[in-house]
Amino acid sequence: MRILEELKQDVEELWESATEGWRRLRHQAAGALTRFRPGDKSSTTTPIRNDFDLPSPNWALLAGDVFEDSKKIVVRLEVPGMEKSDFDIEVRNDVLIVRGEKRFESESGDGRYRVLQCAYGSFSRTIPLPAPILADQGSATYHNGVLKIELLKAEPSKSKGAQIKVS
Repeated sequence: MRILEELKQDVEELWESATEGWRRLRHQAAGALTRFRPGDKSSTTTPIRNDFDLPSPNWALLAGDVFEDSKKIVVRLEVPGMEKSDFDIEVRNDVLIVRGEKRFESESGDGRYRVLQCAYGSFSRTIPLPAPILADQGSATYHNGVLKIELLKAEPSKSKGAQIKVS
């Protein structure tokens, strides 16, 4: 009987651990999960051929960080495989909106894709900002697959919307 109780306790602990891990993953990934839709500038007109004749995923994680100090807010998004001209960045009502399009570039040859895990197409990612900012003084850079957006903080009455160019 004692062995059964110990086994029951072990299973309960395992279940609690798995549940907590899933809860944390869901919480951390909730904002990063991004939907990709067929884009206007798609570089391929033929379907992607893979072992299962399935399209590429429509959802992907665009991992990001938001850093804040007394003078600025810095947002970093990992978006590999793009060009700086592929982004449209806007601030509206203390929300940062990053739009873009990741285009598929197929391999040449008669082969098939064995694994297709990257999402392609247009996307929009909305990031609530923790403080009012001076949107017209924002800047953005794109280097090694990381989009970095720097926004100067403002007094609440000075905040307004603006487009931000990627350099």
